[in-house]
Parts: sequence; C-alpha cells; structure tokens
Amino acid sequence: MAATKHADSFDEREVAVVDAGCVRAVLGELVLTFLFVFTGVAAAMAAGVPELPGAAMPMATLAGVALAQALAAGVLVTAGFHVSGGHLNPAVTVALLARGHITAFRAVLYVVAQLLASSLACILLRCLTGGQPTPVPVHTLGAGIGPMQGLVMEIILTFSLLFVVYATILDPRTTVPGYGPMLTGLIVGANTIAGGNFSGASMNPARSFGPALATGVWTNHWIYWVGPLVGGPLAGFVYEMVFMVKKTHEPLLGWDF
Repeated sequence: MAATKHADSFDEREVAVVDAGCVRAVLGELVLTFLFVFTGVAAAMAAGVPELPGAAMPMATLAGVALAQALAAGVLVTAGFHVSGGHLNPAVTVALLARGHITAFRAVLYVVAQLLASSLACILLRCLTGGQPTPVPVHTLGAGIGPMQGLVMEIILTFSLLFVVYATILDPRTTVPGYGPMLTGLIVGANTIAGGNFSGASMNPARSFGPALATGVWTNHWIYWVGPLVGGPLAGFVYEMVFMVKKTHEPLLGWDF
C-alpha cells in the first residue's frame, strides 16, 4: 500500500518544502478513507445493529457487511495506489513507518487525514440517517469476550492484513503484481467474517475512531488502537526478517544446466 523505497524517519526536506505530490497524497488519503469508512459503516447500518450489546450478528448478515468492506477496500486501495499508496488505515501507515518505507512527517499527515476522514464520514452518516432507528455502529466486543481476548484477536487480524500487504505488494518477488490491492480487500473481508462477532474485526484505528466520535461511545476503544498498532508493525518485522529475500544473483530458470 505504499512505495517500497526506504526513507529517513524524519525527512527535513519534506518538512521544509511540502511539495505538490505530498499534498496530493494527503488529500488522497482523506478522500479514500472517507469513502471507505462511509461505505463500511453504511453497510453495517443497513444490516442492522443487534438489539443486545455484544450479541452476535447472523452469519449471512455479517457476510454482507464483510463483502461491502472487502469490495470497498480492494477498489479504493487500487484507485489510490498511485496517489498515496492507498493506506486508508493508520495501522498500515505505522507499520510502513516502522520499517522505513515512509517518513515520519508524511506518516503523521496521513494518520491525521485518516482520522479526520473517518470522523467526517460518520458524522455525515449520522446526519443523513437521523430519522432511522439504527445508530452508527461502534466496534464492541462480543458477548463473553474480555478485553485481552479482544486485543489478541485484533493483533492477529491486523497481522494477517499487513502480512498480505507485504507478500502481495511490497515484496518485489510477488507472483501477483498489480493484484495486491484487490487481494488486500479479500483479506479484509475474510477477517471481518472471522472476527466480526468476537472483537468487531476493526484492524483499523480510523475505522473505529469515527463511529466512537460520532456516538460518544468509547467503551474498550483502546483495543482498536493497541491491537492494530501492534499487529501491523509486527507483521512487517516478521515478513522482512524471515520471508523477504534480498537476491544476490539471478536463479537458474527450470532444470536446464
């Protein structure tokens, strides 16, 4: 979801002169994240919020929400990849920052844009659906799921998301060049189905922040920051240390000597 070149953690030149490309990238994150959150939250609202807090969503309903999020993520990351890298998610931005793929200055601007976009999307949805009985849904833990269990679930789900990002986009050896963003959308959908009824399957602090701000419900909100911000960078570290191969020579093709 971003260029693979390594960058200094704090690029003074980029701070001193914010070029047009940086401005376009930040605005791209603002627009793309707004559209992603708007689509995902609207789909969850259309599906209906369970009457009891923490009650499980029927699998068919959850699958519909997951499909909407998968399509939105895949299409929007593809659409914005050449503009900003199509992060849409502070966990992605922080993971790439931790491995030196983006400067600290740009990362801060991206995260601010993502949080602002999510907040605007959810506030607008609340206004547009003011007469509807279904409120803006907030990520919550499922019945019987404790904070530590939810935290571990979010770490694992976000780990899998960033692992796919590294394997299909950042690794130059990828066998599916150009398809990484759509495959990223698929893992978002799969994780939503897998974890939606347990932790809410946020994987994205911005996706959780907007609904919480719009409704004023902050119960266990820290889980949706700590989990993704641990799982994302951890996936980057593991992939680069274990699976990212730096070629020193071109391998022979086939078995012909």
